[in-house]
Amino acid sequence: MYWVTPRHLAGDDGALAERVGKTLTRLDWQMWPTARDTLLYVSPNGLCGAEWILASYPFELGGLPVAWQVSARSHADSVAAEWNAYFTAEVPYEAVVDFLLALDARVAPDVGFDGPDVVLEELGSRGWFRDADRPRTAAFDPGFSATVSLELLPPLIRDADPRPGQMGWQAWAEPNLGDPYLWCATFSASTPHDLVAVLASSLASPAPVPRRTVPASTEDRLSVIRHS
Repeated sequence: MYWVTPRHLAGDDGALAERVGKTLTRLDWQMWPTARDTLLYVSPNGLCGAEWILASYPFELGGLPVAWQVSARSHADSVAAEWNAYFTAEVPYEAVVDFLLALDARVAPDVGFDGPDVVLEELGSRGWFRDADRPRTAAFDPGFSATVSLELLPPLIRDADPRPGQMGWQAWAEPNLGDPYLWCATFSASTPHDLVAVLASSLASPAPVPRRTVPASTEDRLSVIRHS
């Protein structure tokens, strides 16, 4: 067992499905398999859903298949979600868990009152730097290996607002310039900014995380403490 930093390069230890699933079960979210060979969890109030969709391979972010899709509705009987968030494998499971804990605690998961600055302010408090060219919309870690940015959304990202040209938060880790992405996360335009800030804060946390294995592409970027 190792304890490693920085968290955003630690990978998911191959445990993203298990760790998130256990968290949702502990929160009393109901789970059942779907006809697409996916696992769908629904919150007790019926307003939120989290689906492990890696087996169905619906689409990619940054060349990586999406693993988790999280959504929220305004009413339990609503057909369409107000917003969706998408995570590929290798996103540190601690960050996804923190995001889901914050979502579960909200009375109204489909609305938020904080503006986009809350995301960058949270990252700044963790030592990340704002992009000099886009100080209101993008920040990166001190090692230039991860970015959180408000961007034009890629295709297939679903949101209740159907207007074209929507902007949404995106996050990704690129261990070295030009390397394949380690992981990607994308939030549709209506995702509350304060929820994105929770995930951003977790990714930027300086606290070490336990791992049995780490991604080969990040081994030379990690600080490792062996723990017997």
